[in-house]
Amino acid sequence: MPADLDLKPPRRVRIGFILIIVLLHVAVIFGLIRAFAPDLASTAVNKALSVLTVTVTTPDPPEANAEPDPAPNEGASGAEGRNAKSRPVSAPKRTLPVKPEPVPPAASTGAENTSGARDAGEGAGAAGPGNGTGSGRSGSGQGGIAVRGVVKISGDINSARDYPKGTRERRIGHSVTILLTVGTSGRVTDCRVTQSSPDPEADAITCQLAVERFRFRPAIDALGDPVPGKYAWRQRWFY
Repeated sequence: MPADLDLKPPRRVRIGFILIIVLLHVAVIFGLIRAFAPDLASTAVNKALSVLTVTVTTPDPPEANAEPDPAPNEGASGAEGRNAKSRPVSAPKRTLPVKPEPVPPAASTGAENTSGARDAGEGAGAAGPGNGTGSGRSGSGQGGIAVRGVVKISGDINSARDYPKGTRERRIGHSVTILLTVGTSGRVTDCRVTQSSPDPEADAITCQLAVERFRFRPAIDALGDPVPGKYAWRQRWFY
């Protein structure tokens, strides 16, 4: 055989032969898959097709009789609103106070004692002369408002000597309160026990001694005249 004789097939023949062998292998594998796993083959085919599938969405064609949208008018007014109804509001009722009519300052000229402020009347407190026992300056009573009370000027009671010793244990540490009425002469005209002690005998002795011994400067009214007054005294026993 000559040395320069080339027995290799051409390049195109070799590539075709290789493609035929590859296709045969693919066909054999595909046949085996269809025979033993048909679901696997269909799933693989669907996935391959889904990769190659493209969904195109087109807008709906306009209707034949549809009117085009009008251009917005910037100066147009909005739709008319509903008529507003105001809620009724009522103020609470208030009762106005009734002011009493003032009494006239001037004295009345009526004929009755109650028709005004008569200077002279039959009551017990008229400012002018009257028959009552009030504070009339020229009345017949003993009235008068004291502007200075009575003042004790003398007299005393000894808690050890002036009471009986037999009742000492009953009254020791206690006290009695008496209320004295002092006349215009400065002497006691009346005595009354307002807070008694456990010893009634000692209470009576206290009033007796106060009437006998106590002397006062009488109370006076606005004109400087002596008037009757009251004086309270509390007697304590320490012995």
